[in-house]
Amino acid sequence: MPDFLFFINEILWGSIMIYLLLGAGIWFTLRSGFIQFRYIRKFGRSLKNSVTPQPGGLTSFQALCTSLAARVGSGNLAGVALAISAGGPGAIFWMWVTAMIGMATAFAECSLAQLYKEKDNNGQFRGGPAWYMARGLGMRWMGVLFSVFLLIAYGLIFNTVQANSVAHALRYAFAWPEWVSGAVLALLTLIAISTGLKGVARLMQWFVPIMALLWVAASLLVTVLNIEQLPGVIATIFKSAFGWREAASGALGYTLSQALTAGFQRGMFSNEAGMGSTPNAAATAASWPPHPAAQGIVQMIGVFTDTIIICSASAMIVLLAGPLPHPSETVGIQLVQQALVNLVGVWGAGFVSLIVGLFAFSSITVNYIYAENNLIFLKVDSRHSRNLLRVGVVAMIMSGALLSMPLVWELADVIMALMAITNLTAILLLSPVVTLIARDYLRQRKLGIPPVFDASRYPDIEAQIAPGAWNDLPRQ
Repeated sequence: MPDFLFFINEILWGSIMIYLLLGAGIWFTLRSGFIQFRYIRKFGRSLKNSVTPQPGGLTSFQALCTSLAARVGSGNLAGVALAISAGGPGAIFWMWVTAMIGMATAFAECSLAQLYKEKDNNGQFRGGPAWYMARGLGMRWMGVLFSVFLLIAYGLIFNTVQANSVAHALRYAFAWPEWVSGAVLALLTLIAISTGLKGVARLMQWFVPIMALLWVAASLLVTVLNIEQLPGVIATIFKSAFGWREAASGALGYTLSQALTAGFQRGMFSNEAGMGSTPNAAATAASWPPHPAAQGIVQMIGVFTDTIIICSASAMIVLLAGPLPHPSETVGIQLVQQALVNLVGVWGAGFVSLIVGLFAFSSITVNYIYAENNLIFLKVDSRHSRNLLRVGVVAMIMSGALLSMPLVWELADVIMALMAITNLTAILLLSPVVTLIARDYLRQRKLGIPPVFDASRYPDIEAQIAPGAWNDLPRQ
């Protein structure tokens, strides 16, 4: 089975996904007027505006923290270590590339999710790729296909990856049995998801910044203590990215293909740009200013934070610690633990266990919220269906704590590629709408007025959007 999944991944990631991700990112960078580069200096202002509460949904900041909770998981620790093991230090450069071009893709998918959102029976905004496939493209069948992929991925497979990392980290640091780690994680998850979307969002707006700051602070401390090595590490990343670092003294030389493939795989698993997961959170916000592009810009901050800041923090710890063992000799999260132990002493393993536990808990909790959201689209969101989904989540957490690492990551890569192909196809077909949204927002900003989306200016789009989503906004 692992060999078959490896073969499928070679096909999907060795050609299809690399070109599709690069192409989509570059395309939306051009179609949006290089919006990620134009607004990177204004992220602070966007964050300030994102805390303004509006009726009908979460604040933009809550939606951002909810999406970050799903993004910031074991991929930011174990995934980074595995990327370096498989593709060399140069994989980090390509992770940065996925972030910079992925910000444009995230802008596109999250702006579309905002545009085509609708209210559920409780008056809460809901939406995501399934909705813009159904409303924007008129292809409900495509939305159903995507929802099924997402339910498998976020309701089941991805939870095994998170639980696997936690179980191995706690076994390495404290000799905890894997089943104990799985049981504790499952219990905490059940308590959190029982509070519903708004309860999870309120928790994550405090939980996510604290856990991210803990990890970044640890990385900064390690970097300062080893500051003399920093120039060499940075140089190695850039040299290895293009296969310029030759094998010497028994060290393994990595090719451009190895670095690029490993960086893109792990980078996308981490920041999720283009996968279609984040739009499920973006659609729940009552965006301020009241324009779909405003939430798209806020969600770009999530990609930047996840990969450029948090993944880079993990990379610094791993690379400053020296050469890594071959990935077959140990699991991903243990590579990070060994690295921190080498740098700061025995307490490093326990600290990594704490961080990965926090990251995994937040990811699994929001994974469930995403899956539940798509039950609503499929019109099977009865209490029985939700309880069945919760049983599945618990079962996969327990299974993930006991499964072998290669099988878990191979499964995650396959389902991630299937989700991304479906979502990227949809947003590329809707790229004229993305261009319209971006231009409308930038035009109003250039005029010096707070952007407001006036659906009546675009009759074709007005006929597609849900009643009450944008029609009731004040018009200029």
